Amino acid sequence: MRVVTQDEFGGPEVLKVVEAKRPEPAPTEILLRVHAAGINPVDWKSRAHEVFMGNPPFTLGWDVSGVVEAVGFGTTGLSVGDEVLGMPKFPGEAAAYADYVTAPSRQFVRKPAGLSHVEAAGLPLAGLTAWQGLVDLADVQPGQRVLIDAAAGGVGHLAVQIAKARGAYVLGTASAGKHDFLRSIGVDEPIDYRDPAATATDLDLVFGLVNAQSDLRWLPSLNRGGLIVSVPGGTSDDVMAEAAKLGVRTARILVEPDQIGLHGLVELIEAGKLRVHVDQAFPLEDVAKAHELGEGGRVTGKLVLTTS
Repeated sequence: MRVVTQDEFGGPEVLKVVEAKRPEPAPTEILLRVHAAGINPVDWKSRAHEVFMGNPPFTLGWDVSGVVEAVGFGTTGLSVGDEVLGMPKFPGEAAAYADYVTAPSRQFVRKPAGLSHVEAAGLPLAGLTAWQGLVDLADVQPGQRVLIDAAAGGVGHLAVQIAKARGAYVLGTASAGKHDFLRSIGVDEPIDYRDPAATATDLDLVFGLVNAQSDLRWLPSLNRGGLIVSVPGGTSDDVMAEAAKLGVRTARILVEPDQIGLHGLVELIEAGKLRVHVDQAFPLEDVAKAHELGEGGRVTGKLVLTTS
């Protein structure tokens, strides 16, 4: 089978496609024939320097959609031929940039029939990050005012739709050229983050998907007792100190494999309340080009690799 690997940290050029032996599923695992693998910021961060997996060589990728090829002893719930999606083993090495993946069967769910493998591969990591932050942690309620920072991005565009499905009034930041897209996915009040005069008021929740500097910008917009959830890098000391002065709560999350959350996402998709926007799909051989585009920070929605 083909697999993407790297022997050193560095830029996109360190990624290479090589031939490897097809893995065999261990007990309670499945062997998945990969049709598509999603790309996320943690992928290029892990490619460039040590984040979770130690030193190279290793294979990146956690988002995956495909067809069950074989099942290990004791596996229940999934069978050969099932079309599934998942985010296995995060933050360990799942090695989704490959033709085949083995992983625990209960870290997958069946793919909705109306969802392509390309769309499905863009859902798990970004969708679970949004779900675990907005549903499990913040417990967003109808009528709450929620700001999604970087609302047109991979996590952001899914977070918008999840918050809307829970009845929130959603504000979303993006460059002005993406405001029509934001409105199309349910944003009630688009905000141009490039406008230094742009403000928000009476917020119950800020879902921070950019950095500490951006979190600090929106902190004063939160009501006393409101919550800011910082995703990339966690909550900085500066944010925590300023939030304490303002009477604002802080929280940080690291996404984890979650079959219950995946079922929740799939239910929203099947109800027509959630869609995955794929900006561009690349063949596996063009993985370096995909990383280069992703790191540019101008992608709307998701980037995906395909294996056929």
